Amino acid sequence: MASNENNGDNRIKKTLDFENKIILAPMVRIGSFPMRYMSLKYGADYVCTSEIVDKRLITSTRIVNKKLGTIDYMNKERIEFRTTDYEKGRVILQLGTCDPDLALKAAKHVEQDVAAIDVNCGCPKRFSVIGGMGAALLAHPDKIIAILTNLVNNLSVPVTCKIRLLNTYEETIDLVKRIEATGVAAITVHCRRKKELEKDPGHWDVFKLIRDAVKIPVIANGDIFNYNDMEKIKKISNVNSFMMARAAQNNPSIFRKEGVLPKLDVVKEYSRLCAKYDMPYQNAKYALLCIWKDHQDKVGYSLVKSKSVLDICKSVDEEEYYHKVLKERNEKDEELDEEARAKQEEIYADQCPYIPRAPYIPKNLKHGIEDEFEDKEKENDVNNSNNTEEKENSIINNNQTTSSSTMNTEDNKNKKIKLV
Repeated sequence: MASNENNGDNRIKKTLDFENKIILAPMVRIGSFPMRYMSLKYGADYVCTSEIVDKRLITSTRIVNKKLGTIDYMNKERIEFRTTDYEKGRVILQLGTCDPDLALKAAKHVEQDVAAIDVNCGCPKRFSVIGGMGAALLAHPDKIIAILTNLVNNLSVPVTCKIRLLNTYEETIDLVKRIEATGVAAITVHCRRKKELEKDPGHWDVFKLIRDAVKIPVIANGDIFNYNDMEKIKKISNVNSFMMARAAQNNPSIFRKEGVLPKLDVVKEYSRLCAKYDMPYQNAKYALLCIWKDHQDKVGYSLVKSKSVLDICKSVDEEEYYHKVLKERNEKDEELDEEARAKQEEIYADQCPYIPRAPYIPKNLKHGIEDEFEDKEKENDVNNSNNTEEKENSIINNNQTTSSSTMNTEDNKNKKIKLV
């Protein structure tokens, strides 16, 4: 549960309870909004985003997406982070960084929309370590401390850190103590070393050593696939908070204490969320194929061949739902367009002079004046009509005068001829 406390410098610091919690781990291409949503719905206390690199966050634009009801951090057409009120106070953004200043700049940009910032110091994936991030930071403990200290001292949200084991338990415990001293709210420990793979067994015995060495909450991660595994770790280590990755990737309903749901039910719900929140189909496809392992059966083959969210929905008989939410989005578009027009009219009302019947002038400027204008137009029409009649009469009179004058001239000529 989140709460606030005053640091004594008039800056309110939010807190987050990390004791006795079950958390969705940060996973590449998996931790997008639909997975986080479902994990929370099924029983996770907190959820982590995929690792987001500091520079991508810094260059992103925060957009309030009224059509979808989301907050989006966008780089052109790319969604860096999408969230909704549903996960407010429960979503932890994992930050990929190797620079204290960039880390702070990125975290400040997004802190209003997240419950906490987690610094990735444990991911061994090439794309992360090649940039000096993730597990690459384990070789530079001073840099880890500098990053965490800068974040803790300047953010209003809690800061956490996720690490892997160093070469020895002693080195790991020394690092954990230094991390605790920065003021982080909790530390997650993945119980493998940097070079160890998923197939290598995790070292659960390290959890007790670390739990005994620090006072902050320790979150256990690695080879935890169900509630039974959590109970085993509790007994041997006294650690009471856990982070699940692969188990959730395989079926996010793993967080249900009542037991997992059939995978077809899960992929159908995931597909509906992708349609509702207009998620990129590539990401949706990847996550769904991680859940639906059989890529040769009807559902799996259709998912493999899919090239849009509509195709994905068709694969699991959710085409009708797709068209339903698409219609709702289009209606919302029209509603928002009308609201935008009304708002623009309010702005124009104070700024524009009234010009009768000008098509670009808002209706509310013309309200109450149009009748008066029409009356004036009618009056002008009558006056114009009268003026026209007068002109016509004048022309007739002039013509008559001219004709009379001509006749007199002819008479005079004739008289002169007779005299001669």
